Amino acid sequence: MMEQIALSSILGAPVYDEAGSLAGHVREVALSPQDDPARVSDFVVKTSEGDRLLPVKSVRSLDPTSVRSATVRALGKAADWPPLVSSGGMLLLERDLLDQQIIDVSGRKVVRVNDIDLRPEAANGSVKLRIGGVDIGLRGAVRRLLKGLAPSRAIEALASRMPEKAIPWEAVDLIETDPARRVRLRLEYDRLSKLHPADIADILEDLAPAEREAVFESLDEDVAADALEEIDPKMQVELMRSIDSDKAADIVEEMEPDAAADLLADLPQETSDEILEEMEPKEREDVAELLTFKENTAAGRMTTEFVAVPPHATVADAILKLRTFAGETDLINTIFLVHAGGKLAGAVQLVSLVLAPADTRLSTLAPEHVISCRAGAKDKEVAELFDKYNLMSLPVVDEEGRLSGVVTADDVISVLRDRI
Repeated sequence: MMEQIALSSILGAPVYDEAGSLAGHVREVALSPQDDPARVSDFVVKTSEGDRLLPVKSVRSLDPTSVRSATVRALGKAADWPPLVSSGGMLLLERDLLDQQIIDVSGRKVVRVNDIDLRPEAANGSVKLRIGGVDIGLRGAVRRLLKGLAPSRAIEALASRMPEKAIPWEAVDLIETDPARRVRLRLEYDRLSKLHPADIADILEDLAPAEREAVFESLDEDVAADALEEIDPKMQVELMRSIDSDKAADIVEEMEPDAAADLLADLPQETSDEILEEMEPKEREDVAELLTFKENTAAGRMTTEFVAVPPHATVADAILKLRTFAGETDLINTIFLVHAGGKLAGAVQLVSLVLAPADTRLSTLAPEHVISCRAGAKDKEVAELFDKYNLMSLPVVDEEGRLSGVVTADDVISVLRDRI
């Protein structure tokens, strides 16, 4: 049995009916994703009476080693094969896959399809084909480039000398953006959503605008928010302007307040106002407050999501506070101590909580001096404080010394990266 056969060798192949008469040529190879997302269901055969559907179960043999192209021999007569009325519900491999951009989920990148590897399966008296993988290397490109210009055996001999570069079909996410021309597939992005936000951002940036918007719109709000924070600001604006204000608001609500404020500040005022109007009151208040600060200052960089407890609180109190914290916990590395009026009194690293008994007062774990900065501190001053004191986070205080927010190390890294 053949190990695999390339889609390019089947396209254009002559199709002979049961009597041995030439019935037509293969125009397309089709899948019915709702029945089986990997098994070929039909050949679309171009006949003198129009396109007809030849079910793969009615294919008696498929010989890929003929002189010029593969040869298909079918059961029955061409007149018995149903005419192709509509391709709705079908995935046509040449039209919908060849030369298209797809997402290689395992490789965490966008690739272009040069060919499709089809794998025959054992069957009684007929042929069964499944998609094994997509060819993204020179092998597929050479097969298609030389097809019709040289004998198929010679082409295959040349292609076989080239390194195979393919990705398994199960590691592929399709991108469907044009339902007017192509079948509207029900696409699942569960695997894409499980990637690191930075990987999703790289994928989005590699896609053409239409595909980028389609993939972004398919993501859950929390995944889209995390990915958006990793994307170039100019592209952030383009993506947010491509979706309606309701979904945009849901995404912004999931972002860190400082990142959300930066994004809204870059949007046209009318768009920004529409998104703010759709947001929940608490999130809207947090972001609106940050919008009043200049971007290149500590207040403009800070987040208002932090964990603060009174100086007399214990380690157990702090752990309980962490467990009930509703914000993003990824960047929480410090517990801040504040008096009843909100004045900053100290800061305790999380590692200190782990090493201390539960009844230990946090004030005994805090350094004698806490490093902080004023809201109007410039980016350069903030970066210098992080460098000088080897900080992971920097509290921002107002004129009365009340804790307003926190600048995190990733904010400083982002500033420095933008200047490289």
